[in-house]
Amino acid sequence: MASQTVQGKGFEYACLLSLYERMASHQAVEVVDSPACRQARKAYESLGEEARASMDQGARAAIRALCRLEPQLEDPGDNTPLILMIQSDQRGTTGDVRDILAIRERNNWEIGISVKHNHAAVKHSRLSRTIDFGSSWLGIPCSNAYFEEVEPIFQELVTLREQDLRWSELESKAQRFYVPILEAFKNEMMGLYRTHGAAVPQELLRYLLGRHDFYKMITDTRNRVTKVQAFSLNGTLNRPSGRLRPIYRVPSLRLPTIIHSIGFKPGSQTTINIVCNEGWQIAARIHSASSRVEASLKFDITLIGVPPSVYSHDEPWDSYEPIEGRYLDTLVAESESD
Repeated sequence: MASQTVQGKGFEYACLLSLYERMASHQAVEVVDSPACRQARKAYESLGEEARASMDQGARAAIRALCRLEPQLEDPGDNTPLILMIQSDQRGTTGDVRDILAIRERNNWEIGISVKHNHAAVKHSRLSRTIDFGSSWLGIPCSNAYFEEVEPIFQELVTLREQDLRWSELESKAQRFYVPILEAFKNEMMGLYRTHGAAVPQELLRYLLGRHDFYKMITDTRNRVTKVQAFSLNGTLNRPSGRLRPIYRVPSLRLPTIIHSIGFKPGSQTTINIVCNEGWQIAARIHSASSRVEASLKFDITLIGVPPSVYSHDEPWDSYEPIEGRYLDTLVAESESD
């Protein structure tokens, strides 16, 4: 796994571990054993002691903030066990961006967490000569004109890949590849919007945010804070537990219905900004994602503007001594022996 992937998976495990440690002290908790959980644990264990301690601090801050928003986490009543699980990355392709789930089966309650380690990208999508982003993102096929426009550009990349060239060996790659592909993309997106109207920005946001409400946890190592955001499009977050109410309110959000503009970020040849109503703004940066030339290009898509009603809070890290050598297998064993 690449370093960024290892750190991301490691932070998933740190958040799962922090959830377990906090909840298992006063209720029955079950952790679902899965390939995704084992992969995250392996990534966490592969990190150095200092990196793990930093992740643990960021994770504990995240869970501390989450408990103020979700009283059902700490107040189980007779609705036990609390089930914790890490989801497979493949879930993202079906519209589920949540990395970690906390579930209570008796009342069909669950919340999901999307965790990010030192970055805030919401999607890493690809474009190629055959990828129909309209169908996969919006449920609306791209036009033949779009494929005719990008075909020769991606065909040149295919030829260069067959020559086993590196991107560093190419001259003027932004003008030759990035700019014309982004021009074709933004023209097609605006064309789809003119034809299909509000469905385009709405489905675009659902593609980026998924089909389920979730909390987003972004750890910021440099500033030693964890940002917690709540994306409640369906009203499933922030529910009370009996008479116990959340400390803070999470409002429901409205999807955009209008695309105001799609254009290049000022001074950039690799990033376009999509500005919608209701406060939504999206940045899509295209790049090679590999040192060697490939037949596709990758987007890093980030929400640079969200509605002012989005719940957002920066939780500072607290200093603490990490617990050495405690992983979920021993913790689960301890819980089962109680």
